[in-house]
Parts: sequence; structure tokens; C-alpha cells
Amino acid sequence: MARVFVDGRAVEAAIAVRQAVQADGHEVEFVESVRELEGRLGGAAEVALILTGPPGESRAAAMRGLFEAEIPRPPVLGLTVETHPDARRQLARSFDLDEALPLPVDPDEMRVVLQTHLDRYDLQRKTGIIGRTEAVREILERVHMIAPVMSTVLLTGESGTGKELVARAFHRLSPRRAKAFIAVNCAALPESLLESELFGHEKGAFTGATSLRRGMFELADGGTLLLDEIAEMPLPTQTRLLRVLESRRFMRVGGDHEIQVSVRVVAATNRDLRQAVEMGEFRRDLYYRLNVLNVHVPPLRERRRDIPVLIRRFISEFSRQHDREFRGLAPEALQILLDYDWPGNIRELRNLIESMVVLAPGSVIRPEDIPPEIRSGGVSLVPSPARIAPPVDAGAGSIPSSPELAFVLRTLVDLKVDIDDLKREFEAYRSGARQLPPAPARSGPAGDLEDVIEIDITDAVDAIDATPADVASPTEGGPEAEAGDVIAIRPGMTMEEIEREAIIAVLRQARGNRRRAAEALGIGERTIYRKIRKYGIEH
Repeated sequence: MARVFVDGRAVEAAIAVRQAVQADGHEVEFVESVRELEGRLGGAAEVALILTGPPGESRAAAMRGLFEAEIPRPPVLGLTVETHPDARRQLARSFDLDEALPLPVDPDEMRVVLQTHLDRYDLQRKTGIIGRTEAVREILERVHMIAPVMSTVLLTGESGTGKELVARAFHRLSPRRAKAFIAVNCAALPESLLESELFGHEKGAFTGATSLRRGMFELADGGTLLLDEIAEMPLPTQTRLLRVLESRRFMRVGGDHEIQVSVRVVAATNRDLRQAVEMGEFRRDLYYRLNVLNVHVPPLRERRRDIPVLIRRFISEFSRQHDREFRGLAPEALQILLDYDWPGNIRELRNLIESMVVLAPGSVIRPEDIPPEIRSGGVSLVPSPARIAPPVDAGAGSIPSSPELAFVLRTLVDLKVDIDDLKREFEAYRSGARQLPPAPARSGPAGDLEDVIEIDITDAVDAIDATPADVASPTEGGPEAEAGDVIAIRPGMTMEEIEREAIIAVLRQARGNRRRAAEALGIGERTIYRKIRKYGIEH
């Protein structure tokens, strides 16, 4: 049963609200002013306030100030003559109400809405999940539905968003709450110790195993086990975990008999597991086994309306912890924190508030008390997890296979090599290393097909280190070898033909050594390999 305070200014609406609320067994009290609420909020597990008329700026501020002393805040509902849902939502947002209901009072709607908000308020008090945004409401609803069942849950979201808090909420509201809740960070344990930590080991199982050790699955028997950073688990351990999830049976390291446990597993990760599966870093079958029920915890930048609430909560917590008296933040300081993107999410905000409570010289946190990187809106050095979007033309839910990803990676590497080669060629051109010599005078009329431009490649040949005399060139011998220092360019030849002749000439002088030829031409060895294949040059 809850104690419900009803604004008595609008008598007819107040009486209708009292009749509807009392039908569910709640205690109802009429109030006329904020002062009447002072000292009357205690003594009941749940309280709520219902405003029967337009709250007005000053009255709404006073009501909010009184109720916001407690975090989470008890529900505050309002009644309005507005009938359109969008207009009611806007009114609720403007006066910071949890919800605005239309007049005249519908008793059934009033009871359902009030009970919904009381249940949510009770969930927040029990779980510690703070916030008033729609994202937080969705998480609380998921917790309420998922907590009583046995199914495995996968929690996703960026680092610092509060995934462990949600996991503890599942445990606290489940029938297993009397048993242990154990959290294991899979990234913090080396591969050689992870299996022993999870499943335990027998005495003498390996060097240093001087006694029997029970693993986390045994210790969490009857309770809940959180596997945090599940994406960092080595593949061999993933294989064994899959077996345990399917049968709830396992053997200790070095053991010879199976142990059966009843453990509710909650896995958490800040990585995209679908991407890890396609990259071969996470088992596909384990992903499907973990992803029975999924809850995504959004980053703080997507729920900025919760920032003031979290700040008040942290200031209150650290003021008591460090015995410092703080009244809160100056408006300018609060605006800076609202504009910041919080790449470290709630963990970053919590640590910042603690440091400011300890270091700020006054009882009010001002802009100058905020670190410069926050004031300037700096970007965190911690990168966000990469995500791969599914292809547009693929089937529903499909992701590029590993061969496709390998092809993309190879193409990118080849492109990087080509760009490096082009850069070297351009730098050589700018420095004048490859300027063509002036064409010799022509003996025939202009445009004659017999006209020839001869280009001396001596500079390129000189760049080739001397090769052993016993290494014969594949194209060595005959008059062509004697005239190898000159490339003949005839009118009508394409650039590809000219490039082919140049490569042939340099390869001839390099006695078929492609690495030396590439160095002489100022291109990469990978590039000359590709061009040899392209032009069908025999070497």
C-alpha cells in the first residue's frame, strides 16, 4: 500500500482521484501547499503525488525540489484538460512530471497508470538503476519480465554504462536472490587460469595446484554468474562453456567425474559479438546460446535527461562518504556536463563527480572546478567499439562471410601498397629524377610512322647493383642485349606499351632480378610483380 498525496485545489477532480486510488487500497491525503508535505513523506514504503490542476512554474519547482531530495524520486502525476497525447507528453516534460492524464478522471486509467509508476519506483529502489528517460524505463520493464526466469541473458553496451548493475538487478528480483551473485571478468584472467577459475581444479592437476579448488560455477550454484567481457574469452574455453550452458554439467581441471550445478548465466560485452563471430574470434554456436534474451544498455549521451539525476545522486553519495557539504552544481557547470558526450559513460561521470567533491574549494561546483578537457568538450582517448553494418543487398540478418572479409582486407592492403608506390613516383617526379630527355631531331616528316623517340635508361641501369656473372638473364643474348640501354618509342604506342618496354629493358639489365628492377624503377616489388603478370612479360 502506498501513501498518495493529492492536490486538493480542484475539488471535483481531487475527489474523483481519491475514489479511484482508494479502490486499490492506497492511503490518500489532500494537500494544499508544499509546506504541508514537509515531514509527511516518511512512514510508507511508497509515496506519490498527483496534481489536479496546472502546476505553475513556482509550485512545480517547489514540488520537484521536495520530492527530488530522494533519489529515485517518487512518482509525480498531473491532470490536464489537454486530450492529445503529444500535448500531454509536452506538458509532462515541461513540468518534469512522470505522466499527465486527461480530465475528466478515468478511474480505471488512473489506477493502472499509478500502479505502473509505483512498480517502476519500487524497481528503481531495489535495483539502484536511476533515470527517468524512456531508455531507462525500457530496461526496467525488461528486468521485471526477465528476472523470474532461468534463461541466459546477453547484456550489450559500451563500457561504463552499468551492465553489471543490470545483471545484479536480474539476480535481486529473481527467486535466486538468496544465493550467491558472482561476477567474473574474462578479460582480467590469463588464458592459463581462466578455466581453473571457472570450473575449479583437482589437487595436482598442474604445477602449483597444491589443493582442490572450487570454481565460480560451483560457488554460484543456485545463484547467478556474470561473465563480463565475454568476447575476450579464449576459443578453447568458449568450447567448454558451450557444453556447460547446454548441460549444466562440467568437470574440474584434472577431474574424472562430472559436477551438476543450477546456475543462471548472464553474459556481458562491450563489443559487437556478431562482428567477432564473422572474424573468427567468437564461436557462432556459443553466440546463439548466449543470445537467448538480449538487453542493450544505451550510452549516457543517448539519455542526457538522466545526467542531472545521476549528478545529484553522486554528489549526495560522495558528500556523505568524504564528509564534505555540497549544495550541488552551478547552472553554468551543469550545462557543461550536459553538453559533454561522456565517452566513458556513467563510470566517467561518477569518477568526475567524486574528484570535484574532494577537490572543489567551495560548497558549489563551478565551471572552473571542471577539468579543462571536459570544459572544452574533448574526446576521450578510449576508442568506441567498431561496428560493421550488415550489407544492403544481403538476406535478412546476414553478415559477410569470412572469405568476403578476407577479400576486403587483401584489397585494402593492395590499395595501400599502390598508394605508397604512387607517392614514391610522384616525389621522384617532383625532384626531377625522372624527367624525360629532349627528343632527338627527326629525319623524316612530322607524323611519319618511322619516327622514333629514344629514351636512355642508363640512370635506371646504374641504380642496379652488380649481379654475379654466372646468373644469366632470361632475355640475354643477341643484338637486343647489346642495345638494352635504349627504349624505342614509336608514334601510336600506348602508355601501357611504353611501360611494358621500360620494364622489359630494366629487367634485362637486372638479369631478371625483379627486386633490383623494382628498386631501379622506383616502384614497389609487389607492383612490378603485378605489372609483369598484367603485360605477360616472360622473365
